[in-house]
Amino acid sequence: MVDRYRIRHWANLLNLSTPLGRGLASLGHARTHPWENGLIVATEHRLPYPPVPAFTVGNVVLVRATYDDLLALDATRPELMIHEARHATQYAFCLGPVMLPLYLGACSWSWIRTGDWWSHNVFERRAGLSEGGYQRNPTRAHRRRLLRG
Repeated sequence: MVDRYRIRHWANLLNLSTPLGRGLASLGHARTHPWENGLIVATEHRLPYPPVPAFTVGNVVLVRATYDDLLALDATRPELMIHEARHATQYAFCLGPVMLPLYLGACSWSWIRTGDWWSHNVFERRAGLSEGGYQRNPTRAHRRRLLRG
């Protein structure tokens, strides 16, 4: 493993975000599998929230898909796991679980600005909106100006 991923691994272990991710995987009855660059994928998780196909807590990427489906998706869209890996790095920089309220605040800010939780969310933008499957939307004020003509 490359040094930067080893540092991320240990940072997320020590800041307790990876153990939290493993706990969520267990709570959601997910199956865990080692992945590239020190990540762990937890497939077939059954937690109702957040209602997204994949989310990351520490070095754990929780996905609703089966492992085989994830492998097929990664073969056609590897940028999704790159996006999730960037979130793992964000956990290391944000001192682990501290990232959760920061992320929710960023979601709220984006919702106020655009009506979606990703377009103006600093964490999603830094992880790569398009890599995560998101489309950047204009702010509500900009949309109002466009509608007025």
